[in-house]
Amino acid sequence: MSYTKILFFFCLFCCCLITAAAAGVEVPASPLPPTKVQTLEVQEQNISSRVEVVGTVQAVDQAVIAAKITGTILEIPVVLGSKVNKGDLLVKINADEISARVLQAQAQLDQARRNLKREEKLLKQQASTPETVKSMRDMLAVAKAEYREAASMLSYTTITAPFSGVITRKIANSGDLATPGTPLMHLENGSRLQVVSSIPESISLQIQQGDHLAVNIPVTGITEEGEVAEISPVVNPLSRTSQVKINLSSSSGLRTGMFARVRIPGTRSATLMVPEQAVVPFGQLEKIFVVKEGKAQLRLVRTGMRKQGMIEILSGLRPGERIVTGNNRLLVNGQPLIIDN
Repeated sequence: MSYTKILFFFCLFCCCLITAAAAGVEVPASPLPPTKVQTLEVQEQNISSRVEVVGTVQAVDQAVIAAKITGTILEIPVVLGSKVNKGDLLVKINADEISARVLQAQAQLDQARRNLKREEKLLKQQASTPETVKSMRDMLAVAKAEYREAASMLSYTTITAPFSGVITRKIANSGDLATPGTPLMHLENGSRLQVVSSIPESISLQIQQGDHLAVNIPVTGITEEGEVAEISPVVNPLSRTSQVKINLSSSSGLRTGMFARVRIPGTRSATLMVPEQAVVPFGQLEKIFVVKEGKAQLRLVRTGMRKQGMIEILSGLRPGERIVTGNNRLLVNGQPLIIDN
């Protein structure tokens, strides 16, 4: 048969269909074949939401070492990474004027003692008065206070370690000028570590001191339960977060400054969870097939979180409905089903 004849018969067939439709004659459609599928009845589940925030590993005991007086640094016997014990010398500052002040205060103290001793002796001989002796005693008290002040200032010329630890930052060197409040070095005790994190204000009220939270250090693969040690009572108005410090039980393999993740349990709520294979992509949407009178009924759904092979259904499905979970990729709406559970 020639191509022209084939085209003629095809056009004739189409014209017959159009004529039949215009005349109100129904053209029977071919029935859909039944398909064997697996199904599941959807039930509500109580799940707890989980929030994950980031944090930083820090030492519980850390100090910024600074001078209390002005002077030239004579000696810094430590370097970056040095391990020190409590009381070890960290910085020695030259302050000749303070040493001279101590000598002057010592001389004034000795003079006040001699004057008081002489007046007390004269008082016994009726050669002095009680008022004079009392004045000498007051002058001795002032001299003692001035000496203690000068001696305290002299003690500031040497700075010692307030606790055992490691020098993690060294800013000053020998010959530099030390001024009050200017940091010279940082000291940390790496045996006790904690994670410092900022918790959103929406969930900060759910956390109490003494709670245990899961802490993960990705670079080391370490995950452990940390205890909440401190909670800030105020909220940062810029970030809307509160600072929380979580003590770690072990410091093995950890260093300060490491990145950490803190998992915070949220509120429990009822939701619908279905297997991942029950949800079929449908263009930019997602669909599920519901069993209705032995046939597949297409439903467009809105999904939420994914957890352990399950998907949360936010809308489009009701509890108690039976859905198709297997052999559903080629299903069409209204197709008969053979339940094979």
